[in-house]
Amino acid sequence: MKRLDFSTEIPSLGAAKIMSPLKSARFVDESVPVTLMLTAGELTQLNTDILQKDFEKAGPRERIYFDASKARCAVVTCGGICPGINDVIRAIVNEAHYHYGVRHVLGITNGLRGFIPRYGYEVKVLTPESVSHIHQFGGTILGSSRGLQDPVEIVDSLDRLNINILFVIGGDGAMRAARAIVDEVSARKRNIAVIGIPKTIDNDINFITRSFGFDTAVEKAAEVIQCAHVEATGMDMGVGLVKLMGREAGFIAAQATLAMQEVNFLLVPEQPFSLHGEGGLLQAVEDRLKERKHTIIVCAEGAGQDLLGGEPERDPSGNPKLGDICGLIIRELEGYAESRNFEINIKFIDPSYLIRSIPANAGDRVYCGFLGQNAVHAAMAGKTDMVITRLKSSMVHLPLHLVAAERRRININSDWWSSVMEATGQREFLK
Repeated sequence: MKRLDFSTEIPSLGAAKIMSPLKSARFVDESVPVTLMLTAGELTQLNTDILQKDFEKAGPRERIYFDASKARCAVVTCGGICPGINDVIRAIVNEAHYHYGVRHVLGITNGLRGFIPRYGYEVKVLTPESVSHIHQFGGTILGSSRGLQDPVEIVDSLDRLNINILFVIGGDGAMRAARAIVDEVSARKRNIAVIGIPKTIDNDINFITRSFGFDTAVEKAAEVIQCAHVEATGMDMGVGLVKLMGREAGFIAAQATLAMQEVNFLLVPEQPFSLHGEGGLLQAVEDRLKERKHTIIVCAEGAGQDLLGGEPERDPSGNPKLGDICGLIIRELEGYAESRNFEINIKFIDPSYLIRSIPANAGDRVYCGFLGQNAVHAAMAGKTDMVITRLKSSMVHLPLHLVAAERRRININSDWWSSVMEATGQREFLK
């Protein structure tokens, strides 16, 4: 594993000389950083048990860089949808318009493709009136897409639109794209602020200990697990198999498991498992059924990919296209039960798109509001090449290079994972 540059310095476009138009704000004193202690359970690339670092506090500055009457902002949403994207868009538009007096906020449609002329996508004008009700709906009013686009063409488009502030809402791929945009902007010596707002329903962006939409996803996933439990206990030898999101990290599946305390087997990408033989899943399920007459299995979509064989294809964002692990488990369980001459009744539930597309719950809406407001504060102060996030209990600025370095994954040696294993009682199976 390569060592990560843990520098937390945030670049600025220049000296902030304009008095803020905010009337009664609590302005941030930048001479007083936020000192936080982070653990190996929170960071993928931490080479020590604890890291203590100073971070730049998020919030309004007494002096700003951009003249609000002349500032032109753009918002783009990238990657898969998740609860809360519309809430973030709405918070950005309202903060920019009502508090700073920014007259022009544009929505780039269909992700980074919206910058590229050959696709011919429209640009939306975002006003408080046009975003007043969007938080009531899931998804993104701007549309989205996967895959990187040429940063040269993107900055060409920003120049044509006279944009000097760009908000990028997306996952680790979008944050890498934002860094490429920053590099191109710097090469041209253009004063364009690029602010990232990390979005991942899987909660797997490095340094981001809580991504918006995650709590909503866990809440809905817990409801689905309860439904699977009802199905499994409603028949003899019932198996409830629930597939949840988690391409490379099983945070949703694990957190929902903790919420319900009904799951017997949790399968996540971070923890290898076997199907056959002593200590394999098939035998463990048989033992559980003979003892309790029902069982619940929760499987993150990226779990057990090594059991499927072959080299995975890649999607436009470079992510591996996942094989059907749940289909394999169902076939193997049915074949195993037949060979061992015992009854099995499998009920399979895949709620992935239902969970992704619902509106945010109240807790996530509050968080999305903080993210949108603080993104505007940072941009107006001339900050760039950074993201807004909550780290521990503080809203802070993080350099893009930190969050784009590598995905965060479950630390299976942590106390939290130990609690998950205690909830399922599956320690012996995993050994």
